[in-house]
Amino acid sequence: MKRTVLIVSAVLLAGALLAAGYWWGVNQSILSAPRLAEGKAGAKSERKVLYYRNPMAPADTSPVPKKAADGMDFVPVYADDAPQAQTDNAKGKILYYRNPMGLPDTSPVPKKDQMGMDYIAVYADEEPASATPLVKLSLDKVQKLGVKTEAVALRDLASTIRAVATVQANERSLHTVTSKFDGWIQKLHVNSTGQAVRKGEALMDVYSPDLITAQQEYLIARRGVQTLAGASADVQASMQRLADSSLQRLRNWDISETELRRLTQDGKTTQYLTLRSPANGVVLEKPAIQGKRFMAGEVLYQVADLSRVWLLAEVFEQDLGQVRIGQSANIRVDAYPEKVLSGKVTFIYPTVTAESRTAKVRIELANPQALLKPSMYARVEFMSSRGKGKALSVPDSAVLDTGTRQLVLVQRAEGRFEPRPVKLGARGDGYIEVLDGVKAGEMVVVSANFLIDAESNLKAAFSGFGQAAEGARPDANDAPKPVAPGGAAAAPATHRGEGTVEAVDPAQASVTLAHGPIPSLKWPAMTMDFKVKDAALLRTLKPGQKIDFDTVAGAPGEYVIVRAQPATESKPATASKPADESKPATAAKPAADAHKGH
Repeated sequence: MKRTVLIVSAVLLAGALLAAGYWWGVNQSILSAPRLAEGKAGAKSERKVLYYRNPMAPADTSPVPKKAADGMDFVPVYADDAPQAQTDNAKGKILYYRNPMGLPDTSPVPKKDQMGMDYIAVYADEEPASATPLVKLSLDKVQKLGVKTEAVALRDLASTIRAVATVQANERSLHTVTSKFDGWIQKLHVNSTGQAVRKGEALMDVYSPDLITAQQEYLIARRGVQTLAGASADVQASMQRLADSSLQRLRNWDISETELRRLTQDGKTTQYLTLRSPANGVVLEKPAIQGKRFMAGEVLYQVADLSRVWLLAEVFEQDLGQVRIGQSANIRVDAYPEKVLSGKVTFIYPTVTAESRTAKVRIELANPQALLKPSMYARVEFMSSRGKGKALSVPDSAVLDTGTRQLVLVQRAEGRFEPRPVKLGARGDGYIEVLDGVKAGEMVVVSANFLIDAESNLKAAFSGFGQAAEGARPDANDAPKPVAPGGAAAAPATHRGEGTVEAVDPAQASVTLAHGPIPSLKWPAMTMDFKVKDAALLRTLKPGQKIDFDTVAGAPGEYVIVRAQPATESKPATASKPADESKPATAAKPAADAHKGH
């Protein structure tokens, strides 16, 4: 009996314990549920939002919250929800996303193009895929080449135009001493070239029968006036006019007033009369020789005033647009290297010398100490400024001129340089204005440009301008692209595909293909136009024919077929189609027109 009671008590105690445990567990779950939900909500709030997408149109994305046209909120896409989140974390930081067809269109967030193709991610640890391929050099190579960079910035483009010049006498101060009568030189008072003379100074004594006759006529007329002092006024006036005309004839023959006063005061003729200098200056030419007979109009002396001289500068025609009248000029001559003379532009000659392609620019300057001699060489510097404010410019050493276009190397990262075409404008002292191609703040290579060209086979990179696919990452099934020595950009990548010929256009050298997926380009099946490298390929293609082909990138958005041959039956066009790319060729058909003509 006692044993039965103990067994029953033990069973009842166990049941009570089980009931109590069940009750505690249920209540604990109820209490922890809010805390668990709160923890999940907090974790959700701490997750990184990559972008926001339209719930009705996934290709429509935004980096910030917004509403769709129908009023619905854009849905956030978190980093750990992104389809390629794990792959992206393994490959490094994503810089941006590029258009899969090579068009110049990028996005900071994942998106799709109008054909539904995903934009391709560009990572920080790989060469950016852009329309312009990069030149890659190792850091030790950069140091060995001595590469230096400088920022593109706004600068005042003041330019110095340099020219050679010769000193010339001021043409307005040239004087020629000529005779207006025939005669002989009796004596030379100025008998050497280069001798300085002053205005009115005696040059030479001359003998001329015409001068003696004129003196005698004057003396006869003057005596007649004295003899007819008691005659009528008309007779006296006639005799006076005769005397005055005789003196005027001597004046017309350049006989000085000094000689005429002596004639009127002495009242007798002089066998030799003196010719005097008409101005201050130096004798540049002296054909006159003592005892020489001269004819009327013959040059006897040439005198020039050199207190103010001309400088005739030879300015190249490409610099003429920067020279203007009134502009200051600095002059240096080899005879006085420590002196810097200053003058002003007074005239720009209207003709250009055909042989030297230069035009003469006249500069006038004072020469009080006669330091500048005629025909002396000089160097001239014209200071010129744009007058339009600051201009975006790069150092002139940064420009690589290929003859047909100009390029600069823009530093994208350490050891990575982008050859970029630029449009140039005005030139200054050491700098060139850039109208298009670069932005302020970008770093351009100013030293070792040509060494980089030689080291990295830059010509190959130049030939790939506009070829976006060079930066595309090869698929695992494709052979890796060879890399040139020194990390240079290699030839354009070749992508293999299979498709069916739909149309052939010999006039445009193009073919329309309905091709299957191309994994190396991440293209789904679609119908599009391709250019052909060799027009002879078109003769082997017929509509409805299945072909294997190789294509490379051409201009942005354009691909060129470099090889085409009939497809083998053992390798159908759809065999390489990945499982995650199930779009049929007809799905992209409406968008194929976007590629027409590419």
